[in-house]
Amino acid sequence: MMNFRVMQVVRCPTDELSLTNCAVINEKETQIDQHVIVRNSTHKFLFTLRKHPSVTSGALAFSLPQRKWAGLSIGQEIEVTNYKFDRSKQCISTMTLEIDFLQKKNVDSNPYDSDKMAIEFVQLFNNQAFSVGQQLVFSVFDKVFGLLVKDIEVMDPSILRGENAPGKKPEAGIGLLVGNSQVIFEKSETSSMTLVGKAKTRGSRQSIINPEWNFEKMGIGGLDKEFSAIFRRAFASRVFPPDIVEQMGCKHVKGILLFGPPGCGKTLMARQIGTMLKAREPKIVNGPEILNKYVGESEANVRKLFADAEDEQKRLGANSGLHIIIFDEIDAICKQRGSMAGSTGVHDTVVNQLLSKIDGVEQLNNILVIGMTNRPDLIDEALLRPGRLEVKMEIGLPDEKGRIQILNIHTAKMRQHDLLTGDVDIKELAVETKNYSGAELEGLVRAAQSTAMNRHIKASNTVEVNIETAEKLQVSRVDFMASLNNDIKPAFGTNQEDYASYIMNGIIRWGDPVSAVLEDGELLVQQTKNSDRTPLVSVLLEGPPSSGKTALAAKISEDSQFPFIKICSPDKMIGHSEIAKCQAIKKIFEDAYKSQLSCVVVDDIERLLDYVPIGPRFSNLVLQALLVLLKKPPPKGRKLLIIGTTSRKDVLQEMEMLDAFSTTIHIPNISRGEQLVEALELLGSFQEIERAMIAKAVMNKSLWIGIKKLLMLIEMAAQMDRDHRVSKFLSLLRDEGALGSDKFVV
Repeated sequence: MMNFRVMQVVRCPTDELSLTNCAVINEKETQIDQHVIVRNSTHKFLFTLRKHPSVTSGALAFSLPQRKWAGLSIGQEIEVTNYKFDRSKQCISTMTLEIDFLQKKNVDSNPYDSDKMAIEFVQLFNNQAFSVGQQLVFSVFDKVFGLLVKDIEVMDPSILRGENAPGKKPEAGIGLLVGNSQVIFEKSETSSMTLVGKAKTRGSRQSIINPEWNFEKMGIGGLDKEFSAIFRRAFASRVFPPDIVEQMGCKHVKGILLFGPPGCGKTLMARQIGTMLKAREPKIVNGPEILNKYVGESEANVRKLFADAEDEQKRLGANSGLHIIIFDEIDAICKQRGSMAGSTGVHDTVVNQLLSKIDGVEQLNNILVIGMTNRPDLIDEALLRPGRLEVKMEIGLPDEKGRIQILNIHTAKMRQHDLLTGDVDIKELAVETKNYSGAELEGLVRAAQSTAMNRHIKASNTVEVNIETAEKLQVSRVDFMASLNNDIKPAFGTNQEDYASYIMNGIIRWGDPVSAVLEDGELLVQQTKNSDRTPLVSVLLEGPPSSGKTALAAKISEDSQFPFIKICSPDKMIGHSEIAKCQAIKKIFEDAYKSQLSCVVVDDIERLLDYVPIGPRFSNLVLQALLVLLKKPPPKGRKLLIIGTTSRKDVLQEMEMLDAFSTTIHIPNISRGEQLVEALELLGSFQEIERAMIAKAVMNKSLWIGIKKLLMLIEMAAQMDRDHRVSKFLSLLRDEGALGSDKFVV
C-alpha cells in the first residue's frame, strides 16, 4: 500500500469505456496500480482502473452506475489508494448477479441464455475487482443490462489437496474475477426478463467445486471412489485460479482413460463428467466414426474435433473455457502403430494426429480428452504417457455397497409409487448378485418388472392386459429371484451348467482318500479367501485316467462359492490353432482377474498341450502360456485359486510344469475290495444279496479301477436281467483288467 493521493471525480469520456465498468485515469499516471480503493467522505469502494489519453492528469473518470453506487458527484475530491489482491485467498469461485434491462424501452419477452451470458461476462471482465452491492452495466446480445452484485464466494486452496472445499465468504465482500470463476444470474424481483440455462440457478453451479456430488440424482452407483480420484487428478487444478496453478508449476491433466469390463458405467461416467464440470457440452465421438475411406479424411476428422479449442485458445489464452472430447471405443482408432499387418497405415496416421493434438509442439491447454475402452492392451503406449491420457482409471465390477446403490437407483421410481412389495430386500439382492455389472443389475430389475407384468396378461385369443388386476401390479421378491435364476446371468460370473455336468452323479466317497482330497481342497479355498500373503493358490490333482479328478476339481470349486468360477477345458478348444488356444486360455485368466475372488479349473492339461506319446509331440506355445499364467499373481486386491488336473504327472514333470503349482494332490484308483463294495453301496445299483456275491468274488483279489470307469461298468451290467447282472459285472471287471489274480500273503 502507498500513501493516498487526492484526485478529482470526472465523467467517463466514452460509452465504450463505461461498458468496461472500470474507473479511467490518464495514461501517463505511473504511481497508481491496476486496482485502487476510493474513499469518499464516509465509505471505501474498490475499483479496477483503465488508462485513456482523454482523461486529464489528476482526475479519475467514473460512469453513471459507478457514481451512483459509490455516491460520487462530478468535481468531488476523493482519496485514492493502491490495492493488491492476495490471489491465494481472494479469487472468486462463485458470484451471484441480479440482472434487469438498463432502460425500460428495451424490455422484451425473449429468452436470454444465462450460460452464454456467464461465459461472455467472465471473458469480458477477467482480472477485474468486484464488491458485494456493486452496480454495473453489461452489454451482451446487442442489449445493455444493469447488474447488481448480490453475493461473492472465494476459492479455498485445500481443493488442490483433494479435500472437500466449497467456496467461502470473502473478507470485506470483495473478490477478483478469474477465468474459471462461476457466474450465476438471477433476475430482479421487479424484472419481466426471461432467463434460460443452467447459470440461472445457484445449486447447479456449486457442484463444480464441491466433490460431494449427489450420485443418486446423476443415476450413478458404486463409483464414488473413482469419481473422487478423477476429480482430484483431473479437475482440482482447473477450478482453481490460473495464477496460483502457474505459481505451483502445475500443469493441467489433459487426458483420462477409463477402462474395465463392459456395462460397468464408463460411458455413463464420461457423460456425467461433462455435466458436473459445467464446461461446454462435451463432444462425444465413437471411435469408428473417425475413420474414413478417403486418404487424409480420418486425420481431418480428428483436427475438426480440436478446432474450437484451438480457436478459443488463440483468442483468449489462459482464460479459455474447458473443451471436453469423449472418445468411446478409443481402441478402434488408437491401436498400436505398426500392428496392422498389410494395412495402408491409416490407423497409424490417425494415432499420430491425435498425439500431436493432445500434447504436440503447439500445446493446447484448454482440452480434456476422455477415452473409454474395455481393451486397454490394444492402445498405443505413446498415448498413455503422462501429458496425454495420463489418468488411467479402472471402472471395475461394483462391490456389494456399489450394488446396493445401483439397485436403489433402478428401483427408486417403483418405491416412490409403491410398486415394490415389502419382501424385496435390496441388501439380499446385492449379496446374491456377485460379479454383476451395473448394466446387468439394471437388466435384472427390468426382467423382474417383466415377470410381474406378465402375471396380469390374459391368455386369450388376443393378448390383452387384465385391467382389474393390473391396478394392483407390484414387483415382489419372487419376481427378482426368478429373474436371477433364469434371465440375467453375469458375463464375468459362474456358469453353473458348466461345472454341474462334471458332477452330475455326485461325489461317491468310496473311502478315506476321497474325503482327504475334499478336505485339502477346502483348506486351499480358505487359504485363498483369508491369506493376504498368497493371493494366488494353485493345486494339481493328478492320478490315473477315470479316477474322478475333474469331478473332484468341479466339486471343490462349487463348494468354494466364489463369484467367478471358470473351467478351462480342451473340449471347448477343438480345432483351435495354437495361437487361438493361447488367447482363449489368456482370456479366461483375464476375466478371472476382474473379480475379487476367482477359481479357474484347468482340466486335462496334457490334452490342452496336444501331448501324444508317439514322437513325443506337444504344443510349446500353449505350454509357455500356461507356465506364465499359472505363476502370474492377480492384480492387487484380487485373489485366484487354480485347480489343474492331469493323468500324466511324469510328462508334466519333464516339462517342468509341476513347479508352477503350489501343491500336488494324488487321486488314487479303487484298489481294495471293501472300497469297491462301499462304492456299490453308495450307488445303490445292486441289491444287498448281489453286493454280498460281488464282495465274495473281489475279496483278496488285486483291484485297480477308477470310479468313473466303475460307474460305466455298473450301468452296463444293470441293463442285464437280475439273474445275470452279478456275473456280467464281474466278467466286465476282468475284461477291463481291473480285477487281477488272488493276492498271496507271505
